[in-house]
Amino acid sequence: MREKIALGGLVLKAGLQAGQHDLLLGLLVDGLRRAEHDENERARLVALGVEALGHGRD
Repeated sequence: MREKIALGGLVLKAGLQAGQHDLLLGLLVDGLRRAEHDENERARLVALGVEALGHGRD
């Protein structure tokens, strides 16, 4: 349950609000496919995530 809450927080932090379920799922599927096939893309996506999280700061 805590993981679902944490993932929901990430969705909100990314700026994806209610009603954008199709967009969110599409982004996740596309990102996963890209990351699985391209290590540079994976590294780029990880760096974006680290930056967006602000190293743990809100």
